[in-house]
Amino acid sequence: MHCFNVELGERSYPIVIGSKLLADSQYLLPYLRGRQICVVTNETVAPLYLSRLLDGLSDFDKVDVVELPDGEAFKTLDTVNRIFDALLEQRHNRTTTLIALGGGVVGDMCGFAAACYQRGVDFIQVPTTLLAQVDSSVGGKTGVNHPLGKNMIGAFYQPRLVLADMDTLTTLPDREFSAGIAEVIKYGLICDAPFFHWIETNIDALLSRDPKALAYAVDRCCRDKAEVVASDEREAGRRAILNFGHTFGHAIETVQGYGRWLHGEAVAAGMVMALELSHLLGDVDGELVQRVRQLLQKAQLPQQSPADMSVDDFLQAMQLDKKVLDGKLRLVLLRSLGDAKVVDDTPQEKVIDALRNCGAR
Repeated sequence: MHCFNVELGERSYPIVIGSKLLADSQYLLPYLRGRQICVVTNETVAPLYLSRLLDGLSDFDKVDVVELPDGEAFKTLDTVNRIFDALLEQRHNRTTTLIALGGGVVGDMCGFAAACYQRGVDFIQVPTTLLAQVDSSVGGKTGVNHPLGKNMIGAFYQPRLVLADMDTLTTLPDREFSAGIAEVIKYGLICDAPFFHWIETNIDALLSRDPKALAYAVDRCCRDKAEVVASDEREAGRRAILNFGHTFGHAIETVQGYGRWLHGEAVAAGMVMALELSHLLGDVDGELVQRVRQLLQKAQLPQQSPADMSVDDFLQAMQLDKKVLDGKLRLVLLRSLGDAKVVDDTPQEKVIDALRNCGAR
């Protein structure tokens, strides 16, 4: 078992990574301050893991469950309102704790509901996908999508605990597992060059879901993200590097329609676009671009734009990115392997060239 803190002063919280954690309530109980609990999950995860979680909560006065539809297409205000309906109908008060049992979509919506309900109640992240365990469950970003932009409605709101049970990855479909690998690779690229070299050496073990390799990767990613978040909780500066590939990737998700491409698939293609742009600007060599492409290919992740997306589709969608300030598009690029930067003066012709190099029409 691995355990360490995200250091945010009075909002600090532990990340616990291990096996058989869901069946052992000792990890949850110290972080449940009231006698009411509402578990938010989805129709895919509930049959697999809900009973295991509930078994350890039988002593609480009120334990309710909200089971949501599964998929990015349902990451909306209407779906979050189903959480509010349940909380109000079941008379949950300010001492209640929301527990997010699921992937990134469940975690984002549950956290957003917790941030808003009675102006803020406790919540706990119990991520069940690789992408959620290495990325979205950590750092306190919560929210929903809008038809015009990804994650444009939300709040910074930290959980009290992240409990990552590695056993849940055994039931994860191959496509969703591969989508999580994209975020693993991201950490090596933006802030941890030794980890990137480790990924290159151990990619086959990761893809075969070797428990030791997976535990190491989840731990390393969480530690990298915890360090970045601790230095810049509300993304005033350095935290933006965690969005490497995401500006391009979010454009893909928005234009294609939420759920057609998984988030990690869109980020994979977006990282290649950001790397191509970094190469065109003279910061990284073509060899690094090819090394990343090879890793993504092994993981069966896309490296090109959707065939039906144009350069103009990308440019218009990216103007609604959250990092746009005063009309200027800010992009996360690489200075070198393990060293990311945020730039707001990239020549548009270079952005267009990078998009075309990745297949945009």
